[in-house]
Amino acid sequence: MGIQVLLVDDHAVVREGYRRLMERHHGIEIVAEAGDAASGYEAYRKHRPDVAVIDISMPGRGGIDLVRQIRQLDPAARVLIFTMHASASYAQQAFRAGARGYVTKSSPPEVFVSAIREVCAGRPALCAEINEVIAKNALSDVSAVDQLSPREFEILRMILDAKSADEIAEAFNLSPKTIANYHYQIKSKLNVRSDIELVYLCMRRGLVASIAEPGSA
Repeated sequence: MGIQVLLVDDHAVVREGYRRLMERHHGIEIVAEAGDAASGYEAYRKHRPDVAVIDISMPGRGGIDLVRQIRQLDPAARVLIFTMHASASYAQQAFRAGARGYVTKSSPPEVFVSAIREVCAGRPALCAEINEVIAKNALSDVSAVDQLSPREFEILRMILDAKSADEIAEAFNLSPKTIANYHYQIKSKLNVRSDIELVYLCMRRGLVASIAEPGSA
């Protein structure tokens, strides 16, 4: 039997493209797909794939929290993050949550396929781009962002995505008051006093795109 894969990505076009890629590689089969964290968790519980390939940025709870949930369900789960985020902080949080591999969507298809095989075999898999940013990050001072828990990091990601406390609370099945407490704890850990300071700190860490200058196209 070949490698059975669960693909969790909110873009149907992306899932279709990588399903076709898998069809060209014998021994790898996509047995289930999902477009968000909640359905991804249910798909994992139903199919128990050999490898779960998960995007980070999805509606509601993101991929890092999904990794955490899947590893709680199945401590032996083998998860590969497949994302546009070429950030050491994202990669470190993904591995802290329990991922075994991290590949950016700008990587060549053969790197993605090889990473699936490596993760299935129980070996770590990193694309060259992430290897480089992690190496550079190791030479600099450790950022407070890297000290956040996976849950705090996911809530931070949604705050940066301009989600309201009510929207975040609904995604995590928590109360808005609990989310407000998380928001306060995150700012305290990062030693910032306002959301503006929070955004600029995260810009410097590559977690959010730079704000365009007024009048720029």
